Amino acid sequence: MSVRKVAKGVSEFLTETVGEMIAEAILGLLACVLLGCLLLLAFVSWSFSPRLTIAGAGMLSLFLAHGAWQTFRTPAKSLRRGLAAVTAAGFTAAAAAALFLLFYATDCGCL
Repeated sequence: MSVRKVAKGVSEFLTETVGEMIAEAILGLLACVLLGCLLLLAFVSWSFSPRLTIAGAGMLSLFLAHGAWQTFRTPAKSLRRGLAAVTAAGFTAAAAAALFLLFYATDCGCL
């Protein structure tokens, strides 16, 4: 192997390693910010009205349950319309956010 190939290989390795470290730090920071915003939202809504907070959590639970049901049931038609499409998309987004927080907020130093 020539010196150029070795230098190029080391350079690519270092670039990839540093890039992964920066990406990991950014994703961890985003997870901490998302978790902080969710906690702030819960705190502010509870401070405003505990009854409305519980009612809103119940409505959100029903929304996500309907979305999960629409997502995992055997569809009669291939295309969802109206409320079914909205709840399925909401459930998918909530599940993706939950997985994101599960993988990245566990390393968060803010907990």
